[in-house]
Amino acid sequence: MSVTAVVGCGWGDEGKGKIVDALAAERGARLVIRFNGGPNAGHTVVPEIEGSSKPTWSGAVFRLHQVPSGVFTPGCTSLCGPGTVIDPDGFLEEIAELEAHGVDTRGVLLSDRAHVVLPFHRERDRLLEKQRAAFNPKLVQGTTLRGVGPAYEDKAARIGLRLGDLLDEQYLTEYLPFLLQEQTRRLTGAGVEPMKLAELINLCEGWAAVLGDRIVDPYPLVRETLKAGAPIILEGQLGAGRDIDWGIYPDVTASSAIAASGAGSSGIPAHELTEVIGVLKAFATSVGSGPLVTELHGELGDRLRTAGGSETEHEYGATTGRARRCGWFDAVAARQSVALNGCTGLALTKLDALDGFEELQIATAYDVDGARYEHVPSNSRLIARATPVYEPHQGWDRARELRDWALLPTSARGYTERVEQLCEVPVTYAGTGPSRLAMVRR
Repeated sequence: MSVTAVVGCGWGDEGKGKIVDALAAERGARLVIRFNGGPNAGHTVVPEIEGSSKPTWSGAVFRLHQVPSGVFTPGCTSLCGPGTVIDPDGFLEEIAELEAHGVDTRGVLLSDRAHVVLPFHRERDRLLEKQRAAFNPKLVQGTTLRGVGPAYEDKAARIGLRLGDLLDEQYLTEYLPFLLQEQTRRLTGAGVEPMKLAELINLCEGWAAVLGDRIVDPYPLVRETLKAGAPIILEGQLGAGRDIDWGIYPDVTASSAIAASGAGSSGIPAHELTEVIGVLKAFATSVGSGPLVTELHGELGDRLRTAGGSETEHEYGATTGRARRCGWFDAVAARQSVALNGCTGLALTKLDALDGFEELQIATAYDVDGARYEHVPSNSRLIARATPVYEPHQGWDRARELRDWALLPTSARGYTERVEQLCEVPVTYAGTGPSRLAMVRR
């Protein structure tokens, strides 16, 4: 039996989609579960396949926001789990794009317990960010404005709408008037035209008609897959640096990105989680606000942002298109994230993007007001004052597309080994390009 969690050990954008896609194909996964987040995710996947009988989509670039990255593995069920929030319109657009490329999406399912992102959630998201900016620009969080935070807010307040509710016409008739009244109250005075009840009902009924066959109770599916001993992969969104409890609060996401939470929200008993692969990029990146201790500005930061191959590989958000903030590898944050997740192995992605750098740096500690920190303080104001304590490393060239550890440049192997020493967990996968095939397995 194998249950593997693939989680981010940075601030998101580490390359989790690539790793999930590669592992699902390699291991013949029968179930991949997205366990948190919603349309704010952006998992870039290049599901390249070798051989003469390639599907039409082999080698194409896909940016998955809600659909799990197991969709390219034949016979694999890809489930948006109970811990996710779903924008039905965005989900349907994603399904249509996949099918236009010839991808079979019949195995993509939605948990009936997942919550629905509704239009007024996006309005609340936008208005709150606008209010932060008006009060003090420093409070702006750089949210994706996809309504994810407000949807989780309603879930916690016990007034949310779940996907399973869409299939209960009587319940919708009874409940939607209250829900609309409450949302209108929250938006009153903000200059937003409230939805009409008939409009909301029609919207929900329309979603029920087109999504009904995909909405399932995940419990029997998960239990049967566990009993069969078939491979299961849990796919996390964002990373521990943005976790609601352990991230750089308040610049965090609205859900937990930690492996243990993913198991719980997916219906996986803790003892069944046998492997946790923490995904780290070979240098630090972040989209959105909040402290990034090793952030580089100017020419060097720009060089990291555009390092690698084609423009599709450059450091711009897959969901927002915004330029990612870039910096040297932060072993302090990585080590803490690895420990919190209980990682059994690491995937170090984008080694190839560092081709051509003569010297690299790794932050091994923080200096905060003269005090040395080897963990990330809980107070984000302290983190913002931190100065990285760097350790230099020789750069390398020509790691691109290599698939054999012995063929990697000596300094690239040394850099990888230093990362695993500092994180105290072995690096079992190293990414050397965008596709599922461009990876070194150790």
